[in-house]
Amino acid sequence: MIVLFTDFGLEGPYTGQVAAVLQQEAPAVPVISLFADLPPGEAKPAAYLLAAYAKWFPTGTVLLCVVDPGVGSDRRALTVEADGRLYVGPDNGLFEIVLRRAAHAGIWQITWRPAALSASFHGRDLFAPAVCSRRSMPNRSVNSSQIAGRSPLPQITRTLCLRSVSLGGWLSRYAQISPM
Repeated sequence: MIVLFTDFGLEGPYTGQVAAVLQQEAPAVPVISLFADLPPGEAKPAAYLLAAYAKWFPTGTVLLCVVDPGVGSDRRALTVEADGRLYVGPDNGLFEIVLRRAAHAGIWQITWRPAALSASFHGRDLFAPAVCSRRSMPNRSVNSSQIAGRSPLPQITRTLCLRSVSLGGWLSRYAQISPM
Protein backbone atom coordinates (compact mmCIF):
# COMPACT_ATOMS: atom_id res chain seq x y z
CA MET A 1 0.00 0.00 0.00
CA ILE A 2 1.09 3.56 -0.76
CA VAL A 3 -0.04 6.34 1.57
CA LEU A 4 -0.05 10.00 0.47
CA PHE A 5 0.91 12.52 3.15
CA THR A 6 1.09 16.00 1.60
CA ASP A 7 0.40 19.70 1.87
CA PHE A 8 -0.95 19.89 -1.70
CA GLY A 9 -4.36 21.07 -0.57
CA LEU A 10 -7.86 19.74 -1.05
CA GLU A 11 -8.48 21.81 -4.17
CA GLY A 12 -6.54 21.80 -7.40
CA PRO A 13 -4.86 19.13 -9.49
CA TYR A 14 -1.78 18.25 -7.42
CA THR A 15 -2.96 15.20 -5.48
CA GLY A 16 -4.64 13.92 -8.65
CA GLN A 17 -1.45 14.31 -10.68
CA VAL A 18 0.56 12.33 -8.14
CA ALA A 19 -2.17 9.66 -8.00
CA ALA A 20 -2.06 9.43 -11.81
CA VAL A 21 1.70 8.75 -11.74
CA LEU A 22 1.23 6.11 -9.04
CA GLN A 23 -1.59 4.46 -11.04
CA GLN A 24 0.56 4.36 -14.19
CA GLU A 25 3.67 3.07 -12.43
CA ALA A 26 2.07 0.68 -9.93
CA PRO A 27 -1.53 -0.06 -10.98
CA ALA A 28 -1.97 -3.02 -8.63
CA VAL A 29 -0.92 -1.15 -5.49
CA PRO A 30 -3.67 0.55 -3.46
CA VAL A 31 -3.19 4.25 -2.76
CA ILE A 32 -4.62 5.94 0.32
CA SER A 33 -4.65 9.72 0.73
CA LEU A 34 -4.09 10.21 4.45
CA PHE A 35 -3.45 13.96 4.36
CA ALA A 36 -3.63 16.47 1.53
CA ASP A 37 -4.20 19.43 3.84
CA LEU A 38 -1.10 19.55 5.99
CA PRO A 39 0.08 23.07 6.91
CA PRO A 40 1.57 24.35 3.63
CA GLY A 41 5.35 24.36 3.76
CA GLU A 42 5.45 23.61 7.50
CA ALA A 43 7.60 20.54 8.14
CA LYS A 44 7.50 20.89 11.94
CA PRO A 45 3.79 20.19 12.59
CA ALA A 46 3.75 17.72 9.69
CA ALA A 47 6.57 15.74 11.34
CA TYR A 48 4.45 15.24 14.45
CA LEU A 49 1.38 14.26 12.46
CA LEU A 50 3.43 11.80 10.38
CA ALA A 51 4.78 10.06 13.49
CA ALA A 52 1.32 9.93 15.06
CA TYR A 53 -0.56 8.53 12.07
CA ALA A 54 2.00 6.38 10.22
CA LYS A 55 2.18 3.85 13.04
CA TRP A 56 -1.39 2.74 12.25
CA PHE A 57 -0.32 1.39 8.85
CA PRO A 58 1.09 -2.12 8.56
CA THR A 59 4.75 -2.88 8.00
CA GLY A 60 5.55 -2.84 4.31
CA THR A 61 3.55 0.36 3.79
CA VAL A 62 5.25 3.04 1.71
CA LEU A 63 4.45 6.63 2.68
CA LEU A 64 4.93 9.31 0.05
CA CYS A 65 5.53 12.40 2.19
CA VAL A 66 5.71 15.81 0.57
CA VAL A 67 5.83 19.00 2.60
CA ASP A 68 8.59 20.65 0.67
CA PRO A 69 9.22 24.39 0.97
CA GLY A 70 12.72 23.70 -0.42
CA VAL A 71 11.50 22.18 -3.69
CA GLY A 72 13.92 23.02 -6.47
CA SER A 73 16.78 23.68 -4.03
CA ASP A 74 19.77 21.47 -3.24
CA ARG A 75 17.99 19.65 -0.38
CA ARG A 76 18.32 15.88 -0.64
CA ALA A 77 15.62 13.40 -1.61
CA LEU A 78 15.40 10.54 0.91
CA THR A 79 14.06 7.08 1.47
CA VAL A 80 13.74 6.34 5.17
CA GLU A 81 13.05 2.90 6.60
CA ALA A 82 11.63 3.00 10.10
CA ASP A 83 10.24 -0.07 11.84
CA GLY A 84 9.31 -1.80 8.59
CA ARG A 85 7.69 1.15 6.83
CA LEU A 86 9.28 3.15 4.01
CA TYR A 87 9.01 6.94 3.84
CA VAL A 88 9.97 8.84 0.69
CA GLY A 89 10.30 12.62 0.57
CA PRO A 90 12.53 15.64 1.11
CA ASP A 91 15.34 15.95 3.65
CA ASN A 92 13.90 18.88 5.57
CA GLY A 93 13.18 17.41 9.00
CA LEU A 94 9.87 15.82 8.02
CA PHE A 95 11.09 12.36 9.07
CA GLU A 96 12.82 13.47 12.30
CA ILE A 97 10.16 12.33 14.80
CA VAL A 98 9.60 9.03 12.98
CA LEU A 99 13.35 8.38 13.13
CA ARG A 100 13.62 9.36 16.81
CA ARG A 101 10.86 6.93 17.76
CA ALA A 102 11.98 4.03 15.55
CA ALA A 103 13.60 0.96 17.06
CA HIS A 104 15.19 0.16 13.67
CA ALA A 105 15.88 2.76 10.99
CA GLY A 106 17.93 3.43 7.88
CA ILE A 107 18.27 6.44 5.61
CA TRP A 108 19.16 6.50 1.92
CA GLN A 109 19.64 9.43 -0.43
CA ILE A 110 17.81 9.06 -3.73
CA THR A 111 20.31 10.02 -6.40
CA TRP A 112 18.20 9.05 -9.42
CA ARG A 113 16.61 11.91 -11.35
CA PRO A 114 13.97 11.61 -14.07
CA ALA A 115 14.62 12.99 -17.55
CA ALA A 116 11.99 15.69 -16.92
CA LEU A 117 12.13 17.19 -13.42
CA SER A 118 10.14 20.34 -12.79
CA ALA A 119 11.56 22.93 -10.43
CA SER A 120 8.32 23.07 -8.44
CA PHE A 121 6.70 19.62 -8.37
CA HIS A 122 9.11 16.96 -7.13
CA GLY A 123 6.17 15.12 -5.56
CA ARG A 124 4.97 14.13 -9.03
CA ASP A 125 8.25 14.02 -10.94
CA LEU A 126 10.73 12.57 -8.42
CA PHE A 127 9.10 11.14 -5.30
CA ALA A 128 6.12 9.31 -6.88
CA PRO A 129 8.29 7.39 -9.40
CA ALA A 130 10.80 6.64 -6.61
CA VAL A 131 8.01 5.18 -4.47
CA CYS A 132 6.86 2.96 -7.30
CA SER A 133 10.29 1.65 -8.16
CA ARG A 134 10.94 0.63 -4.55
CA ARG A 135 7.45 -0.68 -3.82
CA SER A 136 6.21 -2.54 -6.86
CA MET A 137 8.93 -2.72 -9.50
CA PRO A 138 11.95 -4.46 -8.00
CA ASN A 139 13.55 -4.87 -11.42
CA ARG A 140 13.64 -1.07 -11.89
CA SER A 141 16.18 0.45 -9.54
CA VAL A 142 16.19 3.95 -8.16
CA ASN A 143 19.81 4.84 -7.60
CA SER A 144 20.37 5.52 -3.96
CA SER A 145 23.13 5.53 -1.42
CA GLN A 146 22.91 4.96 2.33
CA ILE A 147 23.67 8.06 4.37
CA ALA A 148 24.32 8.70 8.01
CA GLY A 149 23.42 12.37 8.32
CA ARG A 150 20.17 14.19 7.75
CA SER A 151 18.75 17.64 8.23
CA PRO A 152 17.28 17.72 11.75
CA LEU A 153 14.06 19.54 12.35
CA PRO A 154 15.00 22.61 14.37
CA GLN A 155 13.51 23.43 17.74
CA ILE A 156 11.58 20.23 18.38
CA THR A 157 10.86 19.76 22.04
CA ARG A 158 8.64 17.50 24.08
CA THR A 159 6.37 20.44 24.88
CA LEU A 160 5.64 21.36 21.26
CA CYS A 161 2.33 19.49 21.33
CA LEU A 162 1.20 21.69 24.20
CA ARG A 163 1.92 24.83 22.20
CA SER A 164 -0.36 24.05 19.27
CA VAL A 165 -1.55 27.65 19.07
CA SER A 166 1.91 28.63 17.81
CA LEU A 167 1.52 26.10 15.01
CA GLY A 168 -1.70 27.56 13.70
CA GLY A 169 -3.95 25.07 15.47
CA TRP A 170 -2.94 22.15 13.26
CA LEU A 171 -1.89 19.87 16.08
CA SER A 172 -4.99 20.63 18.10
CA ARG A 173 -7.16 19.96 15.02
CA TYR A 174 -5.85 16.38 14.92
CA ALA A 175 -5.88 15.82 18.66
CA GLN A 176 -5.10 12.10 18.81
CA ILE A 177 -1.35 12.71 18.81
CA SER A 178 0.83 10.85 21.28
CA PRO A 179 3.63 12.70 23.05
CA MET A 180 7.29 11.98 22.31
